[in-house]
Amino acid sequence: MNILIVDDDVELVGLLRFALSGAGYSVVTAFDGEQALARLADALPDLVILDVNLPLMDGFSVLEELRKTSQVPVMMLTVRAAEEDEVRGLDLGADDYLRKPFSPRALLARIRSLLRRGTEAVEDNVLSLGRLSLDLERSEARVADGGSFRLSPLELRLLRLLLSQRGRPVDADRLIEFVWADREAADRESLKQVVHRLRRKLERAGGAATWIEYVPNAGYAFAS
Repeated sequence: MNILIVDDDVELVGLLRFALSGAGYSVVTAFDGEQALARLADALPDLVILDVNLPLMDGFSVLEELRKTSQVPVMMLTVRAAEEDEVRGLDLGADDYLRKPFSPRALLARIRSLLRRGTEAVEDNVLSLGRLSLDLERSEARVADGGSFRLSPLELRLLRLLLSQRGRPVDADRLIEFVWADREAADRESLKQVVHRLRRKLERAGGAATWIEYVPNAGYAFAS
């Protein structure tokens, strides 16, 4: 899982990076609002930890821009105690609000909770995009006006990540890390093999192999 930390406190960012890396998360950092939006586009994080008080753009403005294109879980950090600030953040689309100072254990517990919520299916564990729907609980995919097919664990994780990005390309290295968990267990050739098997299953079910599109220098995208 990839987490973006956005805070201008360099020391705090270092502590958070250490705690999150130790818990098994990949970490990307940004130190101002504009840099945060650029990192969002590049890193495609699974969760964002966003400070309210930032240079160039405050956290509320970053959140507002982020919500125009993404539903990634966002945890706001603040030293502010005013209830109005918390309400504003939640109204803009924040998923949680944590006041400084906080313990690493409390932060990790909140992160685990948000990530669990983020992977829960919106409709009975089903993700849909275009003509394809993916049943996470049954490990099964269905093509509208076509057939259904079972998925291996690797195929399920690959398709789940592609569908969750709503047609945006996902970097091959990130796909490998998500699909195999252990980065040393696979390489790009392994990824190509799983993509090939998925494309064949899509075709047999009445879909198209081209739904899983290779985007040069960007990775793979689901383009149904």
